[in-house]
Amino acid sequence: MRVLIVGANGQVGRLLVTQLLAKGDEPIAGLRPDEDGEDWEDLGVAVRRLDLLTKPEHIASALMGVDAVVFAAGSGGRTKDDMTLLIDLDGAVKTMQAAEIAGVHRFIMISMLFAEDRNRWADPLKSLYVAKFYADNWLVHQTNLAYTIVQPGALSFHPATGKIQSDPLAVGSIPRADLAAFMVAALHAPQTIGKTIPLLSGTQSINQVINQL
Repeated sequence: MRVLIVGANGQVGRLLVTQLLAKGDEPIAGLRPDEDGEDWEDLGVAVRRLDLLTKPEHIASALMGVDAVVFAAGSGGRTKDDMTLLIDLDGAVKTMQAAEIAGVHRFIMISMLFAEDRNRWADPLKSLYVAKFYADNWLVHQTNLAYTIVQPGALSFHPATGKIQSDPLAVGSIPRADLAAFMVAALHAPQTIGKTIPLLSGTQSINQVINQL
């Protein structure tokens, strides 16, 4: 499967590219025009440039010929609220629109736990919750994409355990490596299509969780 990772130089994006490569898929590193992609090219990973601040039609040119798009981009914790809205919300929506223009049907979105519940939004991440809430809603209600929305808890740098849970009432965290592993598996699991999936560390294997969806 040819999978374009938007935000491939991010913390989760890098894990996604390397895990897809290890699984025998064909990851494509989606990078900003000014980002360094030489290390990906050295590994034999194709690089495509896309600017989330431009028009969907321009973004679509980077999505041509791929089987799936994973949106793993983010404005980062050092930016202000305006960039959160421009990248995490509008950039995500424009990528969805670009996928439809390019004829890409499969789309996986990294959201965040409780994004759909305003009562759970808290500072200092409130603007990010807003962005994820509206981006997720656009994906579900305004596109015809075969979507999967993954809502991880707090992301940690702990080593992968391979043990997760998908309990909508639970709280907690999950290693970035386990999040990436779940998303790689979800790309090949039709039962994840049309689902919004909360994800935390737990006691079940990735396959067990996917098979219960």
